[in-house]
Amino acid sequence: MSESTISRRDFLKRAGIAGATLGVAGGLGGVLAACGGTEETTTTAAAATTTTAAAGGETTTTAAAETTTTAASAGVETGREVKLGFVSPITGKLATFGTADKYVHARWIEAIGDGMVLGDKKKHPIKIELQDSQSDPNRASQVAGDLINNTGVDMMMVASTPDTTVPVAAQAEAAGVPCISNDTPWQAWFNGLKGGDATKELKWVYHTFWGQEDIQELYFAMWDQFDNNKTYGALWPNDADGNAYRKAWPAKLEAKAYKLSDPGAFEDGLEDYTKVISTFKKDGADIVAGVLSAPDFTNFWNQSKQQGYNPKAVTIGKALQFWQTVAKLGAIGIGLTTVVYWTPTFPFKSSLTGETCAEFGADYETKQKEQWVQPLYHYALFEMTADALKRAASIDDKAAIATALSQTKLDTIAGPVDFTLPVAEGTKHPVPNVYRTVCAAGQWVKGTKYDVELKITSNAGHEVIPVEQKTTALA
Repeated sequence: MSESTISRRDFLKRAGIAGATLGVAGGLGGVLAACGGTEETTTTAAAATTTTAAAGGETTTTAAAETTTTAASAGVETGREVKLGFVSPITGKLATFGTADKYVHARWIEAIGDGMVLGDKKKHPIKIELQDSQSDPNRASQVAGDLINNTGVDMMMVASTPDTTVPVAAQAEAAGVPCISNDTPWQAWFNGLKGGDATKELKWVYHTFWGQEDIQELYFAMWDQFDNNKTYGALWPNDADGNAYRKAWPAKLEAKAYKLSDPGAFEDGLEDYTKVISTFKKDGADIVAGVLSAPDFTNFWNQSKQQGYNPKAVTIGKALQFWQTVAKLGAIGIGLTTVVYWTPTFPFKSSLTGETCAEFGADYETKQKEQWVQPLYHYALFEMTADALKRAASIDDKAAIATALSQTKLDTIAGPVDFTLPVAEGTKHPVPNVYRTVCAAGQWVKGTKYDVELKITSNAGHEVIPVEQKTTALA
């Protein structure tokens, strides 16, 4: 081609399309706009002339008069709709984990607006389909399969305990669909997907959350704040979470000179905790710790009080992460302790909106008309997803999306995430598919704004989180 420039009108003549009708939205202007730069818009005005026919009648003919104007182009081509799946326990025994997810989903849609410019430099509309796992692993697997095989999602998001995250991630891994998850202790997620096969490589799924090493440091520091006999009563059920505790804690307790009171594994949904409570009483366990769902812990704690068992500390994952559980317990809920992975006091900002944790929590309380909840942390899932999609070389190449996800380095409302760090045991990046986000430990107290409020009492190993008060023994 000649290097000399030609006018737009000459271009049309040479191309043989001058005066032709373009069958695309926006006409030629739309075609040129897609190339960026400036766009010429041709407007045709009708000029009427009148001539007299031989028979004496008048015939009106129309001649076209063209005027040309130049306008700035939008410069961004519109791409196809990107489909995302999000699986959450909206109903069932784990429903407290899904309490904030409809709000989080709405905030994601708000952040997307009419679309986002992604890695292919096109502006894509984005649809996020929220599916309820009903707190059932089989249901979680089923809806994930439907999102992958029928909806055709480009990427999957999932949160809330191994019962939800493991089956969804397993479907994504099997189907070759990029997946990001959180709100499950990382060992339970990782070991659940590995299925005991240490050689199995995970290629498509990535996870962010704390691990057993995090809560061990936090809990020991918290329990050291009051006198106790260093006897630990284990509430470790026979499920993914409980088995992760059973694997991680005995050696650590021994190293810290704690005595273990272990009534043995028991099934979820246990109605009579007499055997468990009797073991703790016999061993004089001043501390009870582990992980139970809200219904199960409520049964255990009510029965403990009825049977005269009064430990100095009760520190439970899952159930006690939520004000709803504690508020229903009434007076016997005050002083209970738990892990804290998100509160409005955390010093982080959203990469999407710039909101602080305090602002995000306040917005939730205003719109939902209830107290904030820790699973507002789930908002970070789409922060990481959007970031990966913006860096992926091709939106149509799932391997490119997974690669971008594996290279995530981002400050989120849940804290920093950095998968680019070297992989090493004991670090923030302990295995290729996991990044450990920050957490703390806290105690439920009588509130000033709400009936019960969670206060940070230990930040060992996570000093970026501000401590609000000391831990006190149960009355």
